[in-house]
Amino acid sequence: MITRQRLAAGICALLATLTAGVAFPAGAVADETDSTASPKVELVLDVSGSMSAKDIDGGSRMAAAKQAFNEVLDATPEEVQLGIRTLGANYHGNDRKTGCKDTAQLYPVGTLNRTEAKTAVATLQPTGWTPIGPALLKAADDLNGGDGTRRIVLISDGEDTCQPLDPCEVAREIAAKGIGLTIDTLGLVPDAKTRDQLSCIADATGGTYTSVQHKEELSDRVGQLVDRAADPVVTPVATAGTAQCSSAPTLKSGLYTDREEFGKQRFYRVDVNPGQELRASVSVGADREVNPDYGVLLRAVTVHGREIVRGEGTGNGRTDVISTGLRYPKAESDDDNAPAETVCLQVTNSFSAASGVKTTPGLPLELTVDVVDGPSKASDVASFGLGRGWWLLAALVLTGFVAGLLWGWLSRWRLAVWRTN
Repeated sequence: MITRQRLAAGICALLATLTAGVAFPAGAVADETDSTASPKVELVLDVSGSMSAKDIDGGSRMAAAKQAFNEVLDATPEEVQLGIRTLGANYHGNDRKTGCKDTAQLYPVGTLNRTEAKTAVATLQPTGWTPIGPALLKAADDLNGGDGTRRIVLISDGEDTCQPLDPCEVAREIAAKGIGLTIDTLGLVPDAKTRDQLSCIADATGGTYTSVQHKEELSDRVGQLVDRAADPVVTPVATAGTAQCSSAPTLKSGLYTDREEFGKQRFYRVDVNPGQELRASVSVGADREVNPDYGVLLRAVTVHGREIVRGEGTGNGRTDVISTGLRYPKAESDDDNAPAETVCLQVTNSFSAASGVKTTPGLPLELTVDVVDGPSKASDVASFGLGRGWWLLAALVLTGFVAGLLWGWLSRWRLAVWRTN
């Protein structure tokens, strides 16, 4: 288990937003638009039966979620229109077909009445199934309309139980509509499958995924995402990747657009200093008829061509946008003057045009680059790898030491009394 300090460091690292200030090669600068439309956020909460598990700071997952919601509602900016949707909150039975329709809007998206919203949240009890896919579709409809930023924040502790409506495919379909809706996901004590699914949902729409272990982390992270919706919108700026890394443009944190030919590759360069983390995601869209079964590959490689890390996404014709992402944390250096490492981002697609379809211009590509300060070193090392359990060991050692001193003193006293008598 990671320590509270490490969690705090992770939160700080995640504060870097994909819509932060953007700098571009050749003097290009991102255009910020001061939209008058109010930003909209819908919190989507899993209220399935598993939320009753008591493994978050000694309390139930549901209790942690309620506390987080109450704190977030108190701190929501006035300009943000906020709503709450639930999944698995109302149906108590075992009929899968009925359970997979169990999603409802608990509080409508609009001007926030904090008292009413808190009252609605207080009534929730862990109940039913986990229809994440249907809930995301409904949430997208709840946020439809208007020009302001729109964001879904999904909090869940398990996989969708209503397959084959794959929530990852649902997220890709939402992204393909081009309505500018971002989905951020938070996993409460997730297993590997849940983590993969929630990460896929977030990656498909350019959102973020966070694993949550503690109540404070949940409250802080949801609050950050709600605040982020009120940030100014950054307009993507066009760039031009190249066929070789050596001649590729150098990008800084920001949102970029480009065109990529069918079955070809594009290179971009990013400088990463020691102690920083590179986060990149790419979406390639089919703006014309293509053959089914396609994919996109995003690789981070050195200037010499050695692969560092990769992200892959595949599709089967259900959606016309496919996305993937990667992360590369560069280790700290003892040399304060250590130079930055140039990382080459290689984007390759396996789309193929249907018969008679023009292949020019290339397919639209959207690339997000985020270079942030990496998390500090885990304090688990200083705690001998014991995580939060170090204090228990320390207490036992101290108790044993004090008990030994007392026993030794009593033994000497008894011995002295015996000799005197």
